[in-house]
Amino acid sequence: MRSIGNTYEEQACTALQREGLTVLDRNYHTRYGELDLVMLDRDIVVFVEVRFRGSQHGGSAAESITASKRKKLILAARYWLAAHPRHARLSCRFDVVSYDGPAEVSWLRAAFDAE
Repeated sequence: MRSIGNTYEEQACTALQREGLTVLDRNYHTRYGELDLVMLDRDIVVFVEVRFRGSQHGGSAAESITASKRKKLILAARYWLAAHPRHARLSCRFDVVSYDGPAEVSWLRAAFDAE
């Protein structure tokens, strides 16, 4: 299952780079979980969660990001910012790149807030 995730993370990273974002970090691990991609969109640090769902059982890929998962991503982002003070004063946002099956992709900018 991890190799499937890696494949979609790579696709998302490539697509976002084509849109002008720059990679700052990949697969950043904390005790709260992992940040799939950390990117820079001009002067905004973007924490990107990549989700894949092969079928619609249990909802879409984007719907799989529960309140609990959002909380963990926010905590992990805080750890990343603390470890990278050069970027800590920049604005941040949380994006989701979701794949519902291999062909249906969506990029949700500012998918949720840290508040």
